[in-house]
Order: sequence, then structure tokens, then C-alpha cells
Amino acid sequence: MIERIFHLKENNTTLRTEIIAGFTTFMTMAYIIAVNPLILAGTPGHEGPLGSKMFAATVAATCLGAAIPTLLMGLWSNYPLALASGMGLNAALVAAVGSQQGITWQVMMGVIFVEGAIITILVLTRMREWVMNAIPMDLKRALGVGIGLFIALLGLHGGHLMNTTHPLPGDPLTTTPTGNFHNPATLLAAFGILISVWLMARRTKGALLIGIILTTVVAILFHLTQMPQEIMEMPHFTTFAHLDILGALQPGLLALVFAFLITDFFDTMGTVIAVGEQAGQLDSEGRLPRLNRVLLVDSLAAMWGGICSASSVTTYIESASGVGEGGRTGVTSVVVGLLFLVAMFFAPIIGVIPPEATSAALIIVGFLMMKVVKDINFEDYSSAIPAFLVMLVIPLTMSISRGIGAGFICYVFVKSLSGKIKEIPVVLWVLAFLFALSFYLERAPR
Repeated sequence: MIERIFHLKENNTTLRTEIIAGFTTFMTMAYIIAVNPLILAGTPGHEGPLGSKMFAATVAATCLGAAIPTLLMGLWSNYPLALASGMGLNAALVAAVGSQQGITWQVMMGVIFVEGAIITILVLTRMREWVMNAIPMDLKRALGVGIGLFIALLGLHGGHLMNTTHPLPGDPLTTTPTGNFHNPATLLAAFGILISVWLMARRTKGALLIGIILTTVVAILFHLTQMPQEIMEMPHFTTFAHLDILGALQPGLLALVFAFLITDFFDTMGTVIAVGEQAGQLDSEGRLPRLNRVLLVDSLAAMWGGICSASSVTTYIESASGVGEGGRTGVTSVVVGLLFLVAMFFAPIIGVIPPEATSAALIIVGFLMMKVVKDINFEDYSSAIPAFLVMLVIPLTMSISRGIGAGFICYVFVKSLSGKIKEIPVVLWVLAFLFALSFYLERAPR
């Protein structure tokens, strides 16, 4: 039955490989179970949408928000893509609450639902697929490289191996010195990286998963992670279906809906292209078969995130860690989805995995995604320089959509002034204008 549904032999994979890949992806992105509720709770000076009193309910909402779309992605699209509440979008949601009269957390969850509904319409009319297929190959490859660097940057940050003046939102260790090898957390991350690299070099099956487990064990032995007081707790669903859709449709929030839509639309686009490229599932024109299924699940997931009050649920770049372990089919996603369902009851145990344990997996996945850089045509400056901007801006700004926007604008500008205007797809003119407008509006004085 599994072979008939997921076509394992056709995709040159095995059930064992897919299960290992699923565990790897889940453990790499399991941080969201704790981090998303922390972000949505806000700070004492700026209470978040759900507040600290709703922490347990937000944990359950985060797990359920990730589990259902991920299971659907695996069963319907048959790709190893996992979904969860999007980092960055959740922080932006918190910042928006209370920024002007009438913006409550219920309204913001309504905003998430509305932008997801708009994207769903774009998918059903095949406009979203048309946009993705219109992107030139060099820019698609640059997306994969840029996201790979972004993933590696997240790994370096999680392992305290780099200094940063812009710590990631919700990171509980942002006050810990970074890049300091007198810091036990840095030493732990270094251990995880060396072990994982050694296992990868030996072509060990499940190298990334084994590295995460071994690093977590060391963290427990040296008291570098907190053991839970309880093993199991029943989930609470008191935040379910508390969104305010009518409040989100007020004219004053149109710009906010547009901002969330642009970010969600292009973050997913970059992730799907990058992970598909790494898995070798794009065709000669850089197109992903069954793409519309992937995009429809992703757009419905955003709406589902609003319903669950878990912020916008989107396709995760950490899916690449499972692909790095050999995951090629929806079995990987099904395993991830089931683990999120289990995590609703065992959230305290999942919290034992420290960020230092997953940093190695992210760094190695970044390396694996770098391989497509050799296929970019660096002899054609009118394509290569926009591609370089994409690769540069994504990791440095920690924003996939910003990198895509910079690349699109540069591509249209340079090609049109180089006498190569026929090489610019019509949709790229529209997108370059929209990105330029978006960049201008976010910098406009209030």
C-alpha cells in the first residue's frame, strides 16, 4: 500500500530512509513548538497576542497547526515538505497588535486567514504556479543557494558561533556571548558539528539525526539543557477559532494584509524551489511536477494557522534537512506530521532538544544546497549579478522575500537597459514593481 501511494522505488528511496528523514526534519524544526508560543506571548512590556497565560494552549495550537497541513502535503503532493508557523511572520504579528486602535490578536489572526485565502485564490486560478514557472533558471538556482546560506546562518546563530547585532526573535539565549569557546553552549555546538561532519564524510545513514541525538545526550549529561518536570501533558485548545475575519477586512489594514501576503507568497516560493532543486525533483526547465498541489496545501495552511491561532503556517526551509538524509517522498512529511501530533502530548520532552543540537544539521544542509551555484551562468552579467544579489541579500537580511525582491528588481533593470528586454517575462515586470512599492511603503515615514 505504501509503495502504491508514495512510489518509493520510482523515487529511488526506501521506507527506512524516509522514516529517518522524517525524524531528522522534525527534530530540526521542533524548536518551533517552544519558540512560537514564546513569541506569541510577547514580553512584559508588550504583551503578545495570546499572553503567557495561554502558553500551553499555544503549544497545542502550534503542533496542530503544523501537523494537519504536513500530513496533507505528504499524502496529496507526495513531496518531503513540512509546514509549521513561520518565523518572522509571528514576530511581525506580535509587533502589529496594539500598534493602532482596533488591532487585537483576534484581528491579526483574521489578517493571516485573509492573506491565506487570497493566496488560495491565486493558486486555484494557477497564477501562483505561473509566477513560479516564469522565474529565469539562474534566479531559481540563486534562490537555492541563498536559502542554503540562510539555513547555515541560522545554524551558526543557534550554535552561538557568530556575533550578531540582530538576534533571532524569541531566542532565549540571545544574552549569551557568541563565538566564545569558553561558553559551554558554543562548545556543545562545535561538538555537534564535528560529529555530524564526520558522520556525513563516512556516508553514514542518518548522519544528521544521529548527530542531533548524540549532541542532545551530551547536553543532558553536562546539564546544558533543562530536563522536563513532566513527561506528558494534555493539550489545551482554548485559542481555536478565535479569529476576527471581519475586523481584518477594515480598509486601514489592507497594507498589513498585503505585507503578510507578499512575505508568505515568496518565502514559500523560494523554499519549494530550493528544496526541490536539492532533491533533484525539478525538470530541465526548473519546474516542479504537481506544483499546484504543493502551493494549494501551503496556502490552505496559512488559513489553518489563523484558525488555530498559531500565526501563518508555511512550508519550512528545514525540510531540506530531511532531503539531506535522503527523503524524497511524502512518507517523510507523514512522519513529521505524526510526530507533531504526538508532540502535543509530549511537548516537555521535545523541549529537551537544545538549539545547539540542531545547528550542525542546518549548517550541513546549507552546504548541500550550495552545490547548484556551479550551474549559474556567471558569464552573463545581466543574469549573474541579479542572481548574486539574491544569494547575498537573503542571508544578510534573514528574509527570503527581500532577497527575491532585490533580485527581481535588478534583473528587470539590467536586462532592459542591456538591450535584452525580450528575455524579461511579463510577470517579472509586475513583480519588480510590486516589490519596489513594498520596499518604499515599509520605509515611508508615519
